[in-house]
Amino acid sequence: MSRKRSRLAHEEEMSSKLLEAGSGEVANGGSSLERSSQTSSDLTQSLRMAAPFSTDPEAVAERERISYGRIPRAVAISGTASRKVRVYSDGIYDMFHQGHARQLQQAKTVFPNVYLIVGVCSDQLTHSRKGRTVMTEDERYEAVRHCRYVDEVVRDAPWEYDEEFLEKHKIDFLAHDDIPYTTEDCEDTYAMIKAKDMFVATERTEGVSTSDIVARIVRDYDIYVRRNLARGYSAKELNVSFLNEKKFRLQNKMDELKDKGKKVMTNIGEKRVDILTKWEEKSRELIDAFLLLFGPDGRLSNIWNESKGRLMQALSQPPSPRSSPPPSENGDPPSPSPTHRGSASPPPPKSRRCDALWEQQAGNWMDRALTVLGNRKRPYNAS
Repeated sequence: MSRKRSRLAHEEEMSSKLLEAGSGEVANGGSSLERSSQTSSDLTQSLRMAAPFSTDPEAVAERERISYGRIPRAVAISGTASRKVRVYSDGIYDMFHQGHARQLQQAKTVFPNVYLIVGVCSDQLTHSRKGRTVMTEDERYEAVRHCRYVDEVVRDAPWEYDEEFLEKHKIDFLAHDDIPYTTEDCEDTYAMIKAKDMFVATERTEGVSTSDIVARIVRDYDIYVRRNLARGYSAKELNVSFLNEKKFRLQNKMDELKDKGKKVMTNIGEKRVDILTKWEEKSRELIDAFLLLFGPDGRLSNIWNESKGRLMQALSQPPSPRSSPPPSENGDPPSPSPTHRGSASPPPPKSRRCDALWEQQAGNWMDRALTVLGNRKRPYNAS
């Protein structure tokens, strides 16, 4: 955490230096005013246009305009030089990231008035010395020249330096991190520069490098392949086999289904109160309808009672007509019984008649069962 705070403080200090260089102060007469106004104009131009290449007319005119004589370090630090201090910084700058930009910012603000020249190595030199790059040399050139701290870009920059290269580009100082870069011929590529007191050290940004970014991509290879397949890239463009393509596309579909399920659950969570209220109302309606249909006073009970009555009536036989008693010996009609008093006797109740029929039928079934059992127990008659 303290390292992060110190780094941020350092960046704020460098930004303030840029602002001071851009605004200028009228402290040393007309020459100081001209330098500050020129610096402000250069800053405005760098924000509007990309930095020129060293072979472009703008860069050539700037180089020919000055008379080259290396500016001493003390003069450069004090900001009293008669021209801009030409600082050179180089690198591969593959997958240009914040670490590169901060390194160039440090090189731009190492002195009060700096003209920053950045060298970018070609693909052939980089592949032979350091390994394969993700971006091509043209892509790396364009990435660097669009950084606002850069004033000029040198294409096909050398891996090692000599006096001829320094004089050609009229370089006063060289900015790089202080880690020694070894080659087959020497232990430190910057040994000659350091011996001439032309080296200014910059700091690396911790945790950020092209190798770290490539390692992340390799680690999450499947995720990035699936991402590009979903965005319309073909398996051939991604160098993916047929089976792996189908596997990745299936995984994408599964992820889509998961996302849809999460969205549905989220929507349900937002509307759960309304859903519970509606469910409670519907459940009450269902319970009322059930009781209306299956309750003790419901429709099915009434239908069952009516059907039961009709069934009992259908099963009961109608009463047979009662025969009249024979006449008396003297020919007088028989006198009515005291119990009937001139009216026919009422039929027995339906339940009694049904019971009688049921007993009669049960008796018939018992007789048949005994008959069958008796036939089974009858001995075999050989004759």
